[in-house]
Amino acid sequence: MKILVTGGLGFVGRHLVQELRDRKDDVWLTGVHHDADPQYLRCDVGEYRQVARIFENHKFDCVYHLAAEFGRWNGEDFYETLWKSNVIGTKHMIRAQERHRFRMVFFSSSEVYGDWPGVMSEDVMDNYEIKQLNDYAMTKWVGEMQILNSVQTSQTETVRVRLFNVYGPGEPYSTYRSALVRFIYSALHGLSYTVYANHTRSWLYIDDAIGALATIARNFKAREVYNIASAEDVAMKQLSDAIIRLCKGNDKLVTVKSEEGMTTHHKKVDNSRAKRDLGLQVNVPLEEGLRRTVKWMRETYGK
Repeated sequence: MKILVTGGLGFVGRHLVQELRDRKDDVWLTGVHHDADPQYLRCDVGEYRQVARIFENHKFDCVYHLAAEFGRWNGEDFYETLWKSNVIGTKHMIRAQERHRFRMVFFSSSEVYGDWPGVMSEDVMDNYEIKQLNDYAMTKWVGEMQILNSVQTSQTETVRVRLFNVYGPGEPYSTYRSALVRFIYSALHGLSYTVYANHTRSWLYIDDAIGALATIARNFKAREVYNIASAEDVAMKQLSDAIIRLCKGNDKLVTVKSEEGMTTHHKKVDNSRAKRDLGLQVNVPLEEGLRRTVKWMRETYGK
């Protein structure tokens, strides 16, 4: 199967490309920088000409569309790029799909569940009006709505996936990355950070996520949507305590506050659909996943 992974140089994208190649697929990838991979196609999805050129020269069976700006605070500081990449870029991909008729896997986010207070099952979004809490969440839900419109008007075939806090070795540190990455980097380097105690998250190790995601290409159910997540609900202070212990950090550098604005308080997730169709399994418990991630960050950042 000939597969394209947009955003193939990103944290999830790199792992997905390797897994698909290990499964003997003919995998190509895109990104916004130059790269030495012989099957790399430089492309900014926010620029239609660059997108169109790829599909004029290649015929793909399936496209995993990951290319996007990530994170709510990144979306506040760089909102122009966020909306161009996540919304206009997705529209460009849909237009190419309508013309060239490839199947697509669209990467959404757990953030689309916004202020929903209950268990986050995939059909919540079909039955209730949800208030998204930040620009990043809004762009991901707009992307999903664009896809649903195309499915209805042009009979395109797309699967939507909503990732919940996927983590592991290979995710680089920046102030815009996940709390888990920022906690580890800060603990290793003796930096202060803030924990919001009245928040919980589910954390899924990258290898477990990738196994399920790679399965979609050959077990493709058009119009389906999947939560890619662990069902374990972990308090942020509990996560921080584990990281401080594994990093031999200083808990006195951690400031504990009650809650943070612009984000969901609790993400209780139903992942049964992904288990059923994609064989999703949580093989790596959080403690072991953190240990592997801390080891990688020590090796990468010299602490």
